[in-house]
Amino acid sequence: MSEQRQEGITVKKMQDFSEWYTQIVTKGEFADYGPVQGTIAYRPASYAIWEKIQNVFDGMIKGTGHRNAYFPLLIPESFLAKEKEHVKGFAPEVFWVTHSGNNELGERYAVRPTSETIIYSFYAKWVRSWRDLPLLLNQWCNVLRAEIKSTKPFIRGSEFLWQEGHTVHASKEEADKEVMMILDFYTELVEKYLALPVLSGFKSESERFAGALYTTTIEMMMPDGKALQSGTSHNLGQNFSKAFGIRFMDKENKSQLAWITSWGMSTRLIGAVLMVHGDDKGAVLPPKIAPVQAVIIPIYKTGEEKEVLKKAREIKKKIESSGVSSELDDRDDRTPGWKFSEHEMKGTPIRIEIGPRDVKEGKAVIVRRDTSEKRSVPDSDIANTVLSLIETMQKDMFDRAKANMKNSITETNDYKKLCEAVKKGGFVLSDWCGDSSCEIKIKEETGATNRLLPFKDMKKHGQCVVCGKNAKHQAYFARAY
Repeated sequence: MSEQRQEGITVKKMQDFSEWYTQIVTKGEFADYGPVQGTIAYRPASYAIWEKIQNVFDGMIKGTGHRNAYFPLLIPESFLAKEKEHVKGFAPEVFWVTHSGNNELGERYAVRPTSETIIYSFYAKWVRSWRDLPLLLNQWCNVLRAEIKSTKPFIRGSEFLWQEGHTVHASKEEADKEVMMILDFYTELVEKYLALPVLSGFKSESERFAGALYTTTIEMMMPDGKALQSGTSHNLGQNFSKAFGIRFMDKENKSQLAWITSWGMSTRLIGAVLMVHGDDKGAVLPPKIAPVQAVIIPIYKTGEEKEVLKKAREIKKKIESSGVSSELDDRDDRTPGWKFSEHEMKGTPIRIEIGPRDVKEGKAVIVRRDTSEKRSVPDSDIANTVLSLIETMQKDMFDRAKANMKNSITETNDYKKLCEAVKKGGFVLSDWCGDSSCEIKIKEETGATNRLLPFKDMKKHGQCVVCGKNAKHQAYFARAY
């Protein structure tokens, strides 16, 4: 027992959320801190989740004609400078390469903070005619953005993994359609596979992507009351086309500026899964993205191992034939109790226990990670039970998270109540006049930012929560990561 306590999570989730999260990440072997500030090593447990996310999203975009490519990591400073609003937005976060060996470079190179400028220098060469459109490319890569505050694995750091899509279109209407389609893909990925509910809408002008015509976003709420931007899709208009000369000859043989979109989501999603679903025992992974959906743990004394292990292997083969990824934990240097604790900490969705009595009775004990519910199941029903539990657990985890997010929303047009609600944590839905000065006042006095403007306002506008003028929008405010 002492061994389990030493190795397990030692703080309660809601008593010290930051320390709890650090222990989830490190003791659950999802990541480890790197020697350079802001960097982490993605351990197999987290990278396997990222691979699942990649596979799901790749299927979505490839099914609509998108293809993957890869572009250079180093970006000439002159490229960034071509779009003034863009370079202004990213300059404080850029890592610069100034030397090649011992030789000083004639021009600084930015280490990819985002790839619009380097990719569009190629697009200017590749796009010539309307026949080249739409150009639908995506890349999976890493990016570097200087993080000077603190490293929170997966959530905030100097280097992280992501995908970034960059598409070129003949018209604004086509670009608008692309933006919304991708945002819908993000919503489906996050809600259906990660069991995390989102709010979606437009970013305000002051919060939109640097250089974009407009930005759409999905936002989540973490258990500590902070919002997490989880995916964005931008219509970049023709700003970058002007800067990089991306033009095409239309069907009337007239030269036109192209319309561009960009969109991305990152390994922040892994952090969100751990934060939202985890409990005092450790991580709780949604079955659809868990690298191992079921772990089989044999329980036996000396002399009983042969028949128990034989049955355990039969169960593994049976559930894998039904499409369930599984692991047989047959290590003989760890007790069953130690294994239970370890797999709970790592978030394995389903545990199957098999001992000598179970073998004789033709049964096994199945345990749900999220509720700790146990049931004894006949051999003939094990595969179907596991499959059913995967669907049930996935739905229950989403429903719980959705109820928690709903409870995190405070609706008010009273500024004092807004400040109190922000301090407490969660989203605050209020009427807003659209003036950035009111956003600034809220940020300076509460630390909250305008997270999104819902696509469809839920009621008739009243007066701005800050200045009292007629409101133009509803807006969700919250402190955020």
